[in-house]
Amino acid sequence: MSLLQNANYEQLVEQITDLVLAKIGDDAYCPTFCRADVERIVDAGASRIGIVLGETATAHDWASLIDHTLLKPEATEADIKKLCNEAIQFGFASVCVNPAWVKKAAEFLRGSDVPVCTVIGFPLGATLPDVKAYEARRAIFNGAREVDMVINIGALKSGDDCTVEDDIRAVRQAAHENGVLLKVIIETALLTDDEKMRACLASKNAGADFVKTSTGFAKGGATAEDVALMRRTVGHALGVKASGGVKGIDDARKMFEAGATRIGASVGVKIAQEASGVKSTIVAGSY
Repeated sequence: MSLLQNANYEQLVEQITDLVLAKIGDDAYCPTFCRADVERIVDAGASRIGIVLGETATAHDWASLIDHTLLKPEATEADIKKLCNEAIQFGFASVCVNPAWVKKAAEFLRGSDVPVCTVIGFPLGATLPDVKAYEARRAIFNGAREVDMVINIGALKSGDDCTVEDDIRAVRQAAHENGVLLKVIIETALLTDDEKMRACLASKNAGADFVKTSTGFAKGGATAEDVALMRRTVGHALGVKASGGVKGIDDARKMFEAGATRIGASVGVKIAQEASGVKSTIVAGSY
């Protein structure tokens, strides 16, 4: 990090800390909040950060951190409409659907603040870089505002990190030229810790916005240990999305405590409903 970047980072942390303390009150004491909490959220590389504090974090507070996801191949138009209606009702961070449903989801969400997220090279990551880039551009044309791509897992495990990075960079260019967020799925269940770190570094070098644990279609999903490793590897530069195997509010909390700044889950409604009865302090972002 350059001196200028470091100064900007410190300034942002101080500004958010001041805002939080102002919300708490000069004479109040909040044992659940500290400067490190702010630093962890700033570490996500978010362009917009909102603070939600208090004894009762609402269902909407938790929902704003969740990509409400439906990627089953048998999903119908009625299923997608229901997903979008739930996203509007609860205020999820996005809806995540397969590329074939992007245009229809965008229609269902028109007039709301919920963006459409889609998946690229999914779920194997084994298509060519130019094909992934075209798939991303086509989905963006249809209304996607976030894309979650799968890396070339075989290339990574073969030690060909340059191919992995070039693959990510091709999709990053397609996304960023349209102002679209890029999350990179590294499929942690198939990787060693060294491979996870190399995948995160390739994502960082290629200019991605987030690294993401899993597709949900491999032999395992997100773990708090993997999230923590990914956060340590990317540092302040990227967000971390935990996806796959998040079954409720307890799992979601573990992921955020480990360093995640977004959750991908098909049980977003359940998490939000469980959260409505949970006492907590949440720092929430819109990424």
